[in-house]
Amino acid sequence: MPDWLNIALRSIGAVAYLFILTKLIGKRQIRQLTYIEYIVGITIGSIAGFMAMEMDGPIHHSLIALTIFALFPVLLEWLSLKSKVIRNVVEGNATILIKDGKVLEDNLKSERLTTEDLLEHLRMKNVFRVADVEFALMESSGELSVLLKSQHQPITPQHLELTVSPAEEPQAVIMDGAIMDEPLATIGLNRNWVRAELEKAGVALENVFLGQVDKGGQLYLDLYDDKLQVPQPTEMKLTFATLKKCQADLELFALETKDRRMKLAYRIDSEELQDVIDQIKPLLIR
Repeated sequence: MPDWLNIALRSIGAVAYLFILTKLIGKRQIRQLTYIEYIVGITIGSIAGFMAMEMDGPIHHSLIALTIFALFPVLLEWLSLKSKVIRNVVEGNATILIKDGKVLEDNLKSERLTTEDLLEHLRMKNVFRVADVEFALMESSGELSVLLKSQHQPITPQHLELTVSPAEEPQAVIMDGAIMDEPLATIGLNRNWVRAELEKAGVALENVFLGQVDKGGQLYLDLYDDKLQVPQPTEMKLTFATLKKCQADLELFALETKDRRMKLAYRIDSEELQDVIDQIKPLLIR
């Protein structure tokens, strides 16, 4: 067998076996590496390179070494699940770097971080003032977790005691100028609905790069030509405005009529309609 073909086959075998071992190790080790996993990753790469290029040695020796090194972090992970002591040794602990807006210099030195490093990590979390931070911890993965002081946290609907509709994933029903049938079926729509919405928007299907439908049934379009502006859907807002007008008309009728029975009926209808509006407002106004 020619040397080049031998190297090619060994390289393909090494890549295939590394892929199998990576699947065995799992996604967690891909996302973040502990000290042991970092060491194992470097060693496995070296062994795989040796396996591909060393044509004199038997290939099964390299496979055995790869298997042992790959199974080592799996074993440690299993032991870590059973013992917190082992987990602390293998994965380490989080370190508090900022507390009550004060930088803990000793902890910063223990993590071998400079002031510039800390500020960079904070900027990556959209924090530019140390005084705004309640807690900042360096996780064992090397990521910085930041908790802002209450007065500097972003305002949410809960802070304002507002009720909003739950967020749901929009369905991509048009991609690259083609209608996607499976997402349409998921939300109970069809191609005729998409074509009707495109006709209302005055847009040709082949000009649509991406089309998404939210849970309210509104189609949002992104065109290939970024200079063209697509009108935003207004059906929900118009529906809300119509309901509010009906409720206001009922209140007006209750004020104008002289018939006490009709006045009471109009007032009751107005209150009931207002209850309906309050319930569906989060779905219509987003």
